[in-house]
Amino acid sequence: MSTTELNKDNFASTVEDNEVVLIDFWAEWCGPCKRFSPIYEEAATRNQDVTFAKVDTEANQDLAGALEIQSIPTIMAFRRGNLVFRQSGLLNGKQLDDLIKQIKELDIDALLKEQASS
Repeated sequence: MSTTELNKDNFASTVEDNEVVLIDFWAEWCGPCKRFSPIYEEAATRNQDVTFAKVDTEANQDLAGALEIQSIPTIMAFRRGNLVFRQSGLLNGKQLDDLIKQIKELDIDALLKEQASS
């Protein structure tokens, strides 16, 4: 599965309409972003049940600003429209695979119930 390019027009619908969404915030001039890209693409081919998306922070400065992206690469993960993970910095393949596994196994119903009661 290839990655989906996100912008201000399709960001919300992509996050809300998919069970698990991983988003890579990147820019063409970013060396660590270029090193992470093949790792991210490989993970996308192994995880057909996850929506892998990318946001070019240069082309989508308003979106990156609204999400307070201050350094890249930044990874954000959503489960049923809820932000469950956010981290700046380069991940290796094993770290990304572990992250995806944890997000898939996350009991989102229990988490939402806990948030609602606090």
